[in-house]
Amino acid sequence: MNKEEVAMIGFEIVAYSGEARSKFMEAIKKVKAGTAREDVQILIDEGNASLNLAHASQTKLLAMEADGEDVELGFIFVHGQDHLMTSILLKDVLEFLMDIYK
Repeated sequence: MNKEEVAMIGFEIVAYSGEARSKFMEAIKKVKAGTAREDVQILIDEGNASLNLAHASQTKLLAMEADGEDVELGFIFVHGQDHLMTSILLKDVLEFLMDIYK
């Protein structure tokens, strides 16, 4: 897989992770404002769906490399990985905050 193809996967990860992050941040604001848990859960579910798409893009590339395909990594893919990991961390923080605001 060439660098341009890997970059496109990186862009997918950035886009999906960014969407997840936005949903999780909105959920945090709603939790803080005392919004009903059911309404917050909708945002969490939407964020999780985006996070799953980001993870699927990542897994596609990992599977190719595991199958022996030569994969040229570039900065865009690394940037996507950074977005994915911070979105996952934000999800964990959100769950912690929901317990506090209970």
